[in-house]
This record gives sequence, C-alpha cells and structure tokens, in this order.
Amino acid sequence: MARVNFKPQRVQKLLKLLYLWILKLEGPLFRRFFLLLTTHCLLFTLMIGCGNKGKETLTIIHAGSLTVPFRELEGAFERLYDIDVRRDVSGSLSCVRKITELQKSADLIALSDHTLFRDLLIPRFVDNYIPFAKNEMVIVYTDKSIYAEEINANNWYEVLTRGKVRLAHSDPNCDPCGYRALLVWKLAEKHYKILGLYDMLKRNCPEKNIRPKETDLVALIEVGEIDYAFIYRSIAKQHRLKFIELPPEINLSEKDFADFYKEVGIRIKGKRQNELIEKHGEPIVYGIGILKDALNKEAASSFIEFLLSDKGKEIIRECGQKPILKSSFCTEE
Repeated sequence: MARVNFKPQRVQKLLKLLYLWILKLEGPLFRRFFLLLTTHCLLFTLMIGCGNKGKETLTIIHAGSLTVPFRELEGAFERLYDIDVRRDVSGSLSCVRKITELQKSADLIALSDHTLFRDLLIPRFVDNYIPFAKNEMVIVYTDKSIYAEEINANNWYEVLTRGKVRLAHSDPNCDPCGYRALLVWKLAEKHYKILGLYDMLKRNCPEKNIRPKETDLVALIEVGEIDYAFIYRSIAKQHRLKFIELPPEINLSEKDFADFYKEVGIRIKGKRQNELIEKHGEPIVYGIGILKDALNKEAASSFIEFLLSDKGKEIIRECGQKPILKSSFCTEE
C-alpha cells in the first residue's frame, strides 16, 4: 500500500470548517449534538497526536561523527523551512541495519563511508546517493594519557606498543571508524616496514576498550579510562582534544594514495547472517541518500540542496570536515 504524505494542518482546517457548518445545521437536536461531539473528538485527537503545531517532519538517520555538523545544519534548515528535523544517531553500519533489518522509517540516511550505499543499500533501499564531505584519521589523547609528553608524529607507533598503554577504537561491525582504525594499523605496518606492528597495537586494545561508535570514545578519553584512540580529525577538533596527525600515506585522506590504501583490508559482517564482506582501505568520503520509502521526499531533497549550498558547506567546514566542492549523484551497485 502506498504511503500518504500526511498534512495534519490541512486536516485540522477542514475539521474546523465542518464543525462551524454543523453549528448552522437545522434538524433534530440529538443529530446535531452527535455530529458536533464526533467532530470535536476528531479535532482534539488530531491536535494532541500531531504535536509541534502540525509541522511537517523530516527524519534523518546518520552517523555519529555527523552529530555536531547535522545539529548545526538542523537549526539553520529549520530557520529557513517550516519543517521539524528529527535525527537518529548511531554508527554507520548500525544506521544501515536500522533500515535493512529493523525496517525503521526515515527520509534520509547519511553515512561516514559512502561505499556502504553501494555494498548494502543500492538498489533495494535507495536509488542513489551523493558524496558530500571528507575526513581523516588521527590519534587523540589528553594530558592525562600515559607518555603524553613524549608522543609525537614520529614515534607514535613505538609509544603505543608499550605495555602500559590503553588503546581504543570503535566497533568495526557497527562503525566505519572502527575498521578504518584497523586499516590504519595495517597501513602503518607496511609504511614503516615494522613486521608485526598491527598485532602489537591490537594487544593494547582489549575488547573492553571497543565501543559502538567513535563519539562514544570521547568520554573515555576525557575521564582517563583510556590513553589513546584512533578517531576522525573532525571529532578531535569538535571536542578540543589533543591529537597526533598521521602521514597521508596511512590517514585515509588522500586520493593520491588510494592505490596504497587498497592494499589492506578488514573483514566485517555483511548483509546476511554469518556473511562477511571485505572492506579495503579507501579515502574517507561521507554520503547521503533519500530512502525509497521516504514519507517526505520533497523535504529530503530540500535538505540535500541546503547541505550542498555555500551555507551548508560552511557549516561542514566549521565542524572540522572538508566539504566536497563538486558533488553529483552516484548510482553504482
């Protein structure tokens, strides 16, 4: 059955007109009383149930690393349009499963890895998507982190393999930042030519230090439960955390090193139970798409248009990410 784009404010207006018309009717008192009571109940139920004064709604499921920029975009968008934006935040792979497994209703989905559209969403759940931002991997820490005064861009891999260091990353099966952290470790082993570096880093990151999404790691860093975490540069800047920049050969930011990035891969959960898919290194690119069963496709299109506008790009840039200056829809499967 096709879904209807429900406009509660219009229905309220019609019911009010019907209410006024019944008041003018002539005839048996009980008939007019019954009609008035029925219409009054409908009006009351509609006004209570709809809330927000009958505003149209736009529901966006998006990656955790988009929380700050999309909060800013939400405010700016709502000031331009009479639309209530509702956001549902989780790791990008969890976002995908909300659609593919839980059949959650939404209008837009925005992910921190654009290849997830190709691998898991096209063509069944979305027709296409548009890349809109870039990012890079860094190592965050605080003054309370062990060896904080010693670590730098030249010795980080030696410091982080010491016995007392507590490392962390997000869950690779829930969040692209998680498998990107592991890809960085594998690339570092190749780039620095240190055999076994990946395993040494992994030993300092026990299961208890792994969280569903990258933003969950911020609190652990701030209270001193972990020493270092591999997350996005934008998250570090938004939360004013200290961070070590990684060379472009391993930080997954540069198109020029795309071929080198592809030399490493990580296996994660796929579409079906017990299925595994290989995620190879690629430059970090975010994507957004309109879901096929979106209730408000017009508002979804308007949000994408705003996201790609000069104002939208300015917000993305101010929140620590690099907007893609020229974007076009992708339909690859």
